[in-house]
Amino acid sequence: MNDRKSEAGLISRREALTALGLTTAAATLGVRDLSGQFVNKSTAKGGRIDFHHHHVPPGMGPAGRGGRGGVGRAGNWTPELTLEQMEKFDISVAILSMTQMGDILYDNTEKGRAAVRKGNDYGAKLMSDHPKRFGLFTGVPLPDINGVMKEIEYGFDTLKADGVGIYTNDNQSRWPGDPYFDPMWQELNRRNAIVYIHPLAPPCCTNLNDSVPTAMNEFDFDITRACTSILANGVLHKYPNLKIIIPHSGGTMPMIAGRIKDRYPHDPKHDEYIPNGVIAELQKFYIDIAHASFPYPMAAMMKFAVPDHILFGTDYPFEPIESTANELPHLGLTAKVMRTIERENGEKLLPRFKV
Repeated sequence: MNDRKSEAGLISRREALTALGLTTAAATLGVRDLSGQFVNKSTAKGGRIDFHHHHVPPGMGPAGRGGRGGVGRAGNWTPELTLEQMEKFDISVAILSMTQMGDILYDNTEKGRAAVRKGNDYGAKLMSDHPKRFGLFTGVPLPDINGVMKEIEYGFDTLKADGVGIYTNDNQSRWPGDPYFDPMWQELNRRNAIVYIHPLAPPCCTNLNDSVPTAMNEFDFDITRACTSILANGVLHKYPNLKIIIPHSGGTMPMIAGRIKDRYPHDPKHDEYIPNGVIAELQKFYIDIAHASFPYPMAAMMKFAVPDHILFGTDYPFEPIESTANELPHLGLTAKVMRTIERENGEKLLPRFKV
């Protein structure tokens, strides 16, 4: 797959890498707002599409700590503040999802299932109120497979969601490739679904005696665990209609993809899942750049990823949009590369937002 053009004829991997190495002026335009704060605008026609943008349903946000992993930056979140930030950073569309609520949504009880439904209804209301500004990845109560199936049906058929959002694990020591979740993958494959996977530190790896916050390491490590679970259990091979998005420039996965390839188990079953090799299978993932547009993860991710599988994201409100957007002008990316990342790749996934 080296240097091949994407199906849409966008950019080759060589062009992407060359762009990262440039020291010329950036493609995005740097400006300062009235307060003197640096803000950058997109060169993409119609503005950016943000695939990693969270809503905080009333009573479910970080004011109540939001479940394990909450980083506590969204206590004052409102739809109006989100729209204001979108305008400031030239984000025309935000695809909403819930996050930082693992202990609430995935507690495997009726209370958790009700919280998922409440959050989904709230997100759908925001989408209905602002149909040109918001999309929705509907949540599912992942530990409860029967509840998952009901929420998929409700999310797509009643709420008209754009896709489904899950965590990297189910808060019960299962990762997404576990055969327990096969009914979910079968149904999502039937629906040609987009699946957004957000990190959640698993029970095994929280409150470690390592003197650092859980979010500092475990979120990105668990992205890789989810990816390898999906890989080794053949999800991407068995269900080819899925379009699975992972965040944070792929977490640690692009950087250790070669080691994953060399440690992949080989037997008739596992070999069936990788007809074109491990790397080709991993390259089926779509990847957003939320809070990972720094030059180091971008270099690994753009070397690894298929060019038309790279998406813009911010992780707002749990991360300020500046932490992603203000890094972009310093990467030296060409205008062509930036347009594909900031909007055009997203339009192919969600044609209803095409301009």
